[in-house]
Amino acid sequence: MSLATCDMAAAQEFYGPVLGWTFRPGRLGEEFCIAMTDGVPVAGIGAVSRRLGVAVAWTPFFGVGDADTASARVRERGATVAIGPIALGDGRAALAADPGGAIFGLWEGTVHSSWHVAHGSPPARLELRTRDAFAAALFYGEVLEWASEHPEHCEVDYRDDAVTVEFGPHTVATIRGGGVDSAPDPHVRPRWHVSFYVEDVDEVVRVAVEAGGTVAAAPEDSPRGRNAILRDRQGGLFTVQARK
Repeated sequence: MSLATCDMAAAQEFYGPVLGWTFRPGRLGEEFCIAMTDGVPVAGIGAVSRRLGVAVAWTPFFGVGDADTASARVRERGATVAIGPIALGDGRAALAADPGGAIFGLWEGTVHSSWHVAHGSPPARLELRTRDAFAAALFYGEVLEWASEHPEHCEVDYRDDAVTVEFGPHTVATIRGGGVDSAPDPHVRPRWHVSFYVEDVDEVVRVAVEAGGTVAAAPEDSPRGRNAILRDRQGGLFTVQARK
């Protein structure tokens, strides 16, 4: 996961107390840092100029073996590659939008063990909220080779009214859809939501408000556990979810 922010210092001042993160410089220069929990990397934060008009947002990046091949698959399926693939640190990256407009990234390069679901429980959960969950699952499955013959492929299943993408015992992503036969709501744009696991959702919400954030959806209990949706100081949207 990577956060594009217009104020690096403000992002660190917010996410530090809210999620208990510390920060270290990244390999991409002074405008990029790595967020850490107990010495383990959990996210990247990059500063972008306000003049570029880039929205402050969390974006999931999916590891691929070849960024050029994955980017070609995106274009072949009627979607958009907005940036790249470009050299970035010790790897290559691309930024794309799926056919519904949800933004995501591709990463070709080394993946830290804390972000690799094969090595343990991931630090966050991804959820795509879109119109047609099955069409989205087909798109991402073909682009990212889910449910393929690759030795480290993911399994795709449907349960609890959603498409789930799993690697071993871990859920990598969830894709939820709306009414395909109904007219789409112009105010609701398909997007990937990032949910960070926390011990106490209500306490995190309290600290977030004190740190200058806002509550987009108050804490509530669901079959997936207690959760709340927050915005950081610059408007970046994210979810906090109780760790089971």
